[in-house]
Parts: sequence; structure tokens; C-alpha cells
Amino acid sequence: MNTHTISKRKTLQESRNNGQKIIPPLENGDRLTRAEFERRYQAMPKKVKAELIEGVVYMASPVRITHHAKPHSRIMGWLFNYCVATEMVDFADNATVRLDFDNEPQPDAVLYIKEEFGGNSYISADDYMEGSPELIVEIASSTASYDTTEKKTIYRRNGVQEYIIWRVDDGKIDWFVWENGDYIELRMDKDGVIESRLFGGLHLNIKAMLKDDLAKVMSDLQKGLKSKKHKDFLKKMGK
Repeated sequence: MNTHTISKRKTLQESRNNGQKIIPPLENGDRLTRAEFERRYQAMPKKVKAELIEGVVYMASPVRITHHAKPHSRIMGWLFNYCVATEMVDFADNATVRLDFDNEPQPDAVLYIKEEFGGNSYISADDYMEGSPELIVEIASSTASYDTTEKKTIYRRNGVQEYIIWRVDDGKIDWFVWENGDYIELRMDKDGVIESRLFGGLHLNIKAMLKDDLAKVMSDLQKGLKSKKHKDFLKKMGK
């Protein structure tokens, strides 16, 4: 018996003697209940990112700059500027969302109407998002296979009103809106702009974002924030 095996058995025996419960680590492909997923996730190192999709654990890959981190930062800047001008909404980065008993994703970004203004989600006592945020954004590179399939299905099923997928490797940004229980894809106008159906004034110049022309992205967003639709949205929300 080698030294490593003896040490491992000794640690296990000490844990049993001390009455401690050994929590198994999360593994990619584990099939777990949401409660068990949370128990194991909370015991993992802080840098670990994992999601529960249809009862299956998905572990995140290391994050690359141009294939994830930069697109992610651009989306967060866009949402930040919208929230500055629209106080009844808020946004979050990489927040764990308790959608249902089999699904606990950790989207790259969420934009949601605050609970006091009639939003569909709320912040739980233990500081998690519960329910369906109105808009979810995923940066799909290494995760493209399930961002465009399983995740799209669970977001649709749980009534997430709008879903944006930035397919980095394909050079595409898809924007879906919930309609009659299904997702339909919104199309760009002649200038390359898509406008949210729910969030009045939330404009995204798809062509400019893909070219990393941030000045143009912000310019078109500002046009949206000065539009009648944004004013109507504020009025609808009681502002």
C-alpha cells in the first residue's frame, strides 16, 4: 500500500470519526437533483462555474479572451447603459438562476424588470435569482452546442421573454422573442439594428457589435433611449 493511499484512507477515517460528511465534487455529466447540485456546487472552489441543465451537470471551460471575455464585456456595457436610463430594470453578470427543479443555469447576462415593478423573477432569501428573468444573453463559443439547443428549450419552456445568443465562432448574434409558447427570431432592420419588443428603447446594432464598433453600438442605443418607445416603457412602469 503506497503512502498516498494510506493518507487518503486516514483522511477519510478522520472525517468519519469527526462526524463530518464528505461532499462529492461536481463532475461533468452528473445527473443530480437541484438540491444536490447546489450542495455540491457550494462546496466547490470559488473559481469553478457549473450549471444544471435538464438535470445534467455542465462544467465550464477556461475562458478565452476573444472567444468569450471580450464579447461578454461588450454585452455588459450595452446593458449597463440601458439600465442607467431605465431605473425599473436591472442586470446581472453570471448569476445563478433557479428556473425549475431540473434547471439551474448560470447565464452570461440577464436583464430583468425589478420585482416591485412587476418582474417575473425575484431575489431569494439566500441571494439567488428565482423565476424567469425577462431577457437572457449567452456568449456561445465552447458552450454553443447546448446554448442553442437544451438551454434554448428550457428558457422557452420557462417563459424567458427574450433570448440572445452571440455565436462567436459563426460571427452571428441571434435574438429570439417568446410568442405563443415558442421562440421566433427577430430580424435586423436595414441599418443592422434589432429592437427589443419588451424593453422599450433597447436597440442593438448587430453589425456594429460584431465589428466591435462600440461607438456605433452606443450611438444607436442612445437613439433608442430618446425614442417614444422608451418614454412609453417608462410610463408603463409608472415612471
